Amino acid sequence: MEIQYNPRYPSIESLRKKAKRRMPGFAFDYLEGGCNEEVNLRKNTQEIRKIELMPQYLAPHSMSDLKTELFGHIYDAPFGIAPVGLQGLMWPGIPEILAKAAFDYNIPFVLSTVSTTGIEKISEVTEGRAWFQLYHPAEKELRNKLLQRAEAAGVPVLVILSDVPTFGYRNKEIKNGLAMPPRMTLHNVIQILGKPNWALHTLTYGSPKFKTMAPYIPKGMNMHHLGLFMNKTFDGRLSEDRVKELRDLWKGKLVLKGLSSAEDMERAVKLGLDGVIISNHGGRQLDAGPSTIHVLKELAPQFKDKIKIMMDSGMRTGPDIARVLACGAEFAFLGRSFMYGAAALGKKGGNHTISILKRQLQQVMEQICCAKVTDLPDHLIRG
Repeated sequence: MEIQYNPRYPSIESLRKKAKRRMPGFAFDYLEGGCNEEVNLRKNTQEIRKIELMPQYLAPHSMSDLKTELFGHIYDAPFGIAPVGLQGLMWPGIPEILAKAAFDYNIPFVLSTVSTTGIEKISEVTEGRAWFQLYHPAEKELRNKLLQRAEAAGVPVLVILSDVPTFGYRNKEIKNGLAMPPRMTLHNVIQILGKPNWALHTLTYGSPKFKTMAPYIPKGMNMHHLGLFMNKTFDGRLSEDRVKELRDLWKGKLVLKGLSSAEDMERAVKLGLDGVIISNHGGRQLDAGPSTIHVLKELAPQFKDKIKIMMDSGMRTGPDIARVLACGAEFAFLGRSFMYGAAALGKKGGNHTISILKRQLQQVMEQICCAKVTDLPDHLIRG
């Protein structure tokens, strides 16, 4: 699809600023925030941007190709849209907006179990190409029902979330009442009144709900009891036995998201997983942990021939994607950048953001004389 974007918003940062102006403060804080003092949130991006690539100006070069094969499908770019919970809180209809953009531009979209649109709707929008990220239920019966729905929807890749054994301690969410169980304070109501466009769109679209989980939530629950129900329903602590059961049940591609250690990577290989996404949940779970790029540089050389290695957390721009791929990731996923785009520009935001990232990545590859995405490691300046 032709690259197109609004020149008034030529960067992810310009989209971020516009999104902030359009969203209530509590919703923007939820999107932006990390855990504790947000050290790892900042470190993720800062350490990615220390990576340098060597430009080449006299070597022969005709063109740079962004196409990338992943799990038997050739995508038009080496990046996709990461799963984000409560997307409709940031702007109504964001899951559908981003899923449609991903389908149009032939990149993967990953739906979270706790997003605000259901599996079936996203499958319809993407003609069965969307991936699904599973928050592991405490009960096997619910787990099996979700897997059956994902299979029926044609989901090609199931992503198991591993890095939420407990909910992160997030100061902004606690202050705003968006920790589970959520609450609506007078302060939040005042923020909503100050964003009439967001309020009108939300009123028209309907208040955010966990659509995939809707069939299993008892009717008539207030927000307090809904929060308690969701806390009781999910058990994020994985084990080898749980992952093995999922491997036996799921016939499609199976990916584990959130790994940071060589020991866990060894277990993933042993359990027969198809891929891993190195991630620290966007800096939202463990402030004392390593940055994602640090982990990638440690693990990619050890495991690159054993399992498909992908990464999320910390990337915002096309140059960031290039840096991560040069360090050994075979594919990249971004969350906040796409959320900024859709919150800033509504239905046009997904296409706009993909266009920016593709244009930026293409420019980097042309500048360093890199013909294919898989050649990016050859252009890394190794310190």
